Amino acid sequence: MTQNGLNPSVLIVDDEDMVITSLKAFLQLETDYDVHGFTDPEVAARFADSNRVDVAVSDYLMPKMNGIQLLARLKEAQPEASRVLLTGHSDKQSAIQAINQVSLFQYLEKPWDNSQLLLVIQSGVERANLFRELRQKVEELDSAHSSLKNVQKRLLQAFL
Repeated sequence: MTQNGLNPSVLIVDDEDMVITSLKAFLQLETDYDVHGFTDPEVAARFADSNRVDVAVSDYLMPKMNGIQLLARLKEAQPEASRVLLTGHSDKQSAIQAINQVSLFQYLEKPWDNSQLLLVIQSGVERANLFRELRQKVEELDSAHSSLKNVQKRLLQAFL
């Protein structure tokens, strides 16, 4: 469970139904994660606009939108989410592009190894939680700093 008591949320996007079915079944057997699978990257992006996602696993080659484009949209909507590119193409150039454009957390090739994929997703969930906690702490520090500035201002006004 995440810090807010919700099960971690994993988004899987692949234009092949069999990949979605296989990954969902595996993750539901092995974890208590909420797993959401989509064959249409545009629908997946709309889902991520209004639902928390801890880890997004996307195929690279898909119609309408490739995996890098989808993960770029997810980065905008949910910067804390860990982004994983899953591809059948061992194209180093697309991996470099993904790392640079979408701050890729991991790059995995098909066929994937279930134990490696599980470890990547578990690490991604932990990373997303740490980023959310960090953002919350920074916001708390900003608020405390602002409060201290107000106290300082009132003290100076009282004594000057």
